[in-house]
Amino acid sequence: MAKKTVASLQTSSKRLTKAIKMVRSPKTGAYTFVESVMAPEVVKGWLDSK
Repeated sequence: MAKKTVASLQTSSKRLTKAIKMVRSPKTGAYTFVESVMAPEVVKGWLDSK
């Protein structure tokens, strides 16, 4: 059953991209990772924003 679910997710999510951005905390200075799933057209703008 898991294989069937994965196959259906792959066909419906061809137009999505997972982007991971490293963000520095202003309080501690430590880096954290922010993940987001979005359309490929908006990835560049999301990565450029703070």
